Amino acid sequence: MKTKTHTDERILAIAEPIAKDMGLNIVRVRVQSGRRKTVQIMAERISDGLLGITECEALSRELTATLDVEDPIHDPFILEVSSPGLERPLTSLEDFKHYAGYEARVDLDRMVEGRKRFRGTLVGIDGTNIDIDLEGEKETAQIPFDWISEAKLRLTDELIKAGQAAKDAAYQAQENLTQDTPEKE
Repeated sequence: MKTKTHTDERILAIAEPIAKDMGLNIVRVRVQSGRRKTVQIMAERISDGLLGITECEALSRELTATLDVEDPIHDPFILEVSSPGLERPLTSLEDFKHYAGYEARVDLDRMVEGRKRFRGTLVGIDGTNIDIDLEGEKETAQIPFDWISEAKLRLTDELIKAGQAAKDAAYQAQENLTQDTPEKE
């Protein structure tokens, strides 16, 4: 689910090695149509799942240079690089495992029990299935990952608190690193 189209896949294949070299993980790639196409790339640091503005700018510069040469779209486009944010898309089985305990919305590519959209609290994964405690139901549902067309975290107080705690921890780690680095004379 990192991609939806063949063009998205080509761009991901170009972007992933660049991001990895920078210590980043590509979360999602989408090419949006319009008067001028927009290539949206969401990324995060491998170490802590965050992404700062300087990292967005650096990744954008690297990707622009490479995409101009590789030319996967053949039309002019606008490149947007961003962090996934708090209501981040869940694009891998690992995401469903990592964010267990948080609320999510899961859209399927097929009807199941008369619906395609499910909401609830993520429980984790079991093989290639995700487990989710659905709102208003007593049992845990198991959904094959391959059936998911879109999924994202839902904004809750718990998610906001966890996001702020992660941000604070990353800031503190950076401060500690800066204080431990000897000054050059």
